[in-house]
Order: sequence, then structure tokens, then C-alpha cells
Amino acid sequence: MSGTPTFSARPTFLGAESRADAAVAVAGVPFDIGTTNRSGARFGPTAIRHASRMLIDGDHPSLWTSPLSLPLADIGDFAIALGDIVATLKLIEEQASSHAHLVTLGGDHGITLPLLRACAKKRGPLALIHFDAHVDTWPENFGQPYAHGSMFYHAINEGVVDAHRMIQIGIRSPVQREVYDWTLGRGVTVVAAQDVHERGPAAVAARIIEVVGDAPVYLTFDVDALDPAFAPGTGTPEIGGLATWQARAIIRKLSGLNFVGMDVVEVAPAYDVSEVTALAGATMAWEYLCLLAASATAARSA
Repeated sequence: MSGTPTFSARPTFLGAESRADAAVAVAGVPFDIGTTNRSGARFGPTAIRHASRMLIDGDHPSLWTSPLSLPLADIGDFAIALGDIVATLKLIEEQASSHAHLVTLGGDHGITLPLLRACAKKRGPLALIHFDAHVDTWPENFGQPYAHGSMFYHAINEGVVDAHRMIQIGIRSPVQREVYDWTLGRGVTVVAAQDVHERGPAAVAARIIEVVGDAPVYLTFDVDALDPAFAPGTGTPEIGGLATWQARAIIRKLSGLNFVGMDVVEVAPAYDVSEVTALAGATMAWEYLCLLAASATAARSA
């Protein structure tokens, strides 16, 4: 056991200190006006941070490392433009651009677009690992071109992601055929939730590695990739989704990839039960950070 009880840890992600010079920064974006069903993801960053305290009392049980071995800081929440989607996206991009490696806590999924824009300016077109129930490649949502279901339509058209190195895991929602065909036509690989259930995490992870290759890769995790039984606290739940053990097992097998950033989005605590969704979101970010920590340890030993 550590010296600090989990319930009294610092109210940051994993109890991390707040400083500006860390190589890996955790930021929140309390923004959700691009949602198309239930709002509430603006409260996601606080809920994820609160739940993350469950993860500070020991090392990863298979990698035997901890995110707290990284130069990690929680830098607080990004500023937003209240009630203005486009202005907020611009603000997010500006604030993200000053950080070498960001793990971002949303917020609705629309925040991923400016995070990708900021990262791509430094790295070039990115590979993308996208966990979600929805393809999120609609040209617009009910007349709003920058709602939370359209960001990857823009990311692909803007060239900030390489669609041929983009893979979506957990897809299962209703979708117009032309939207689905457009997504496949651009070169995106889609792994439906049913495929995950039938093929298993190891096969899905192998497919991700095959698609991504050695490109700089961003991981975006929408908690509605998980079945509502495991993540009820989200705005657009879809039945038939991944179990938390499946998602975690996939992420654990992605060691060695050239990760450059990550986000967890769409945690809406008003619909949560006993923090299970917030804890799931926090754990996916923790698993990602443990991969980074393991890679850093291996690099130092080489």
C-alpha cells in the first residue's frame, strides 16, 4: 500500500502534480455543446480525475510500471469559448500546440479534431486508433458541421489523419449507407463490435498494429465503444458493445507503437452508476500511460 489513501489523493488525474514542464501532460476539456443526444460530458474531466484515484496504489499488474514513473503532470482544464463550437475548437488547438504529448479528458468527441490538428502540425498526417460505437464521419449533424459525429470527416478531408492508417473498433450504431461507404472508400479500416466478440482481443490488436505500422499514432477512446452495461454514463449509448476487459486487453497488446497522444471522451457522469463509466475511462487512459512508461523504461535500459 502507498502512503496516501486513495480517497485523500490530490484531486488531479492519478494525483499527479500540476506543473507546466512535464513531457506528458493531462488536460481536461469541459465542453459538450456538440452532443446530439444527452449532454453532460462537460463534467467528464472531473469525474474521470476523481475515479482515477483507484489506480494509484500500485504498479500495472503485467507491465510492472506506473504512469507516475513518467514526467507526468495534470495541467488542469483548457479554456473554452462558452456556447461557441468553432471558437472553442480554435482555443483547444492553440492550447494543445504547446504540449509535446497530451492525454486529454473530454468533453464530447468533437474536441478530438483540434487535438489532431495540433499534433499533425508537429508530426504530419497521423495514424488513428479510434474506439467508438459510431463512425463519426458524418459531414454534419442536424445542420452543425462541427458536432461530435463529424470530426473525423473533417480530419480525413483536412489530411491531419492518414485514412489508410486509421482503424475504428467497436462500430455498431445505425448509420446511413453513404456515410459508411464514404468511410470505407477513403481507406478506413472498420472493426465492428461483433468482429471483436467473434475474433477476440489478440486478433483485433494484431490488425491494429498491421494497419498503423510505424506511423505516429493517436488513440481516441469514446466510452460508448463499451456496452452500456459497462459504461452507462454516456450520451449516445449503443447496445452490443465491448466489455471493459476486451477494450483493456486490446490496448495492452499495443506496445511498441509510436504513440503521440490520446484522449478519453463522452463520459457523462449524470447518467453513470457508482462511477463505473468514469472508472472505465480513467482506466483506459491509465493503460495507455502504462504503455508509455514501459516504453520509456525499455529505452533507458537499451
